[in-house]
Amino acid sequence: MSALVIIAAITLFALYLGVRARRGHDMSLEQWTVGGRSFGTAFVFLLMAGEIYTTFTFLGGSGFAYGKGAPVYYILAYGTLAYILSYWMLPPIWRYAKNHHLVSQPHFFSRKYDSPALGTLVALVGVAALIPYLVLQLKGLGIIVATASYGAISSTAAIWIGAAVVTSYVTISGVRGSAWNSVVKDTLILAIVLFLGIYLPLHYYGGFGEMFHAIDAARPGFLTFPAKGSSVTWFQSTVLLTALGFFMWPHTFGSIFTAKDERIFRRNAMVLPLYQLILLFVFFVGFAATLKVPGLKGGDIDLSLFRLSLQTFDPWFVGVIGAAGILTALVPGSMILTSASTLLANDVYRGMVSSKASDATVAKLARFLVPVVALVAVGFTLHGGETIVALLLMGYSFVTQLFPAVICSLLPHNRATKYGAFCGILAGVAVVTLTTTMHLSIGQLMPFLPDALKDVNIGFLALAVNVIVFAVVSAVTQPRSVEQTHAPVH
Repeated sequence: MSALVIIAAITLFALYLGVRARRGHDMSLEQWTVGGRSFGTAFVFLLMAGEIYTTFTFLGGSGFAYGKGAPVYYILAYGTLAYILSYWMLPPIWRYAKNHHLVSQPHFFSRKYDSPALGTLVALVGVAALIPYLVLQLKGLGIIVATASYGAISSTAAIWIGAAVVTSYVTISGVRGSAWNSVVKDTLILAIVLFLGIYLPLHYYGGFGEMFHAIDAARPGFLTFPAKGSSVTWFQSTVLLTALGFFMWPHTFGSIFTAKDERIFRRNAMVLPLYQLILLFVFFVGFAATLKVPGLKGGDIDLSLFRLSLQTFDPWFVGVIGAAGILTALVPGSMILTSASTLLANDVYRGMVSSKASDATVAKLARFLVPVVALVAVGFTLHGGETIVALLLMGYSFVTQLFPAVICSLLPHNRATKYGAFCGILAGVAVVTLTTTMHLSIGQLMPFLPDALKDVNIGFLALAVNVIVFAVVSAVTQPRSVEQTHAPVH
């Protein structure tokens, strides 16, 4: 009962904070989507750090360590690499967005390449990637509440309640609700993760070294990369691919626009890699559970953190852990909802239906679409089965296809054309869809490659096709120069 009271209290507090965030602000489209570009270092830091601590990290990070061992460290590495990239990449994106009053990622593409059609394509790719990501947050929420409440609230009920809470404060406060709740979430999650990651190895093994020695003795080779499958080649290629895609998610890209100053990104780029180290403590919980909660298979490996907590702590503390877990679903979930609704209203509706729609009309439509998107996500969550994992992997590979066009757009003399960007993204997305649905690997497609290269992440094939098509089509569709156009006819 005590666990349930704590979980309910934190959920209600999240709702209160999210709704209160609107106070004193007229919710125009710019206010609702990007907070009026007024967020300082702390809020931008927390919105971007929100991408690290989602239910996927809280449950999946510990579960991946429990089930796979050494390959889990890719989660630690790719975010760090992405933050280093952000030092140079984000300030020019922010400057351009501020000068042109942009409110979404597709907005950036359509202005940079002077192509509403490209903006609409990017919006559709973004929505296709965001829905499974939102489903993942809701699924994680269901698991957390059902486990932490000792079964008092079913997973289905938790999913409906969580969706209702997020929908309410996103509709009212937009991105400001996410920012305010991210403060509570990161404070709570930081304390919980550090405590669990230090206490559990000490409590059960007597220390970190002793824990790893015990695991190595019981499961030789578990703490090293396997020769095939999740090998060192897989690790390196997956880290690079996911780092390139990190800021291409529409809600992460959109959080760039909320800053009031470009120097914020350089400060964050220096601090966020250190913040990423906290993930190590999530992994330590998963490693601690390998010998103490043996036998979890398949999707159940994600329960390792809670199974170990249930047998270690009193119910009230399990409730605190559950409350922290709920916030890892609500905060990223609210950012995803804001972004998906904005994409549909500002970029799909404006781009395909009514190009003359006013900002007020688009803001109203975006708010109306919040519960619609939430209902679609709940439907997938309750009836989607296991295919959602494949969809999520597809989502990450989808958004990475936007990277070449973004980087080219930042060059002082961009030789890429709107046709090249459009065809490159389309080709990359087509390859992702094909390889993911058919469960193909580089080794299967190219059996002649040396073994070391067969484990390269399949997403690189899609990115390579994208870049080739992008370059060729851009070369063919170069605008004719003024001299050529007005050359005299002999």
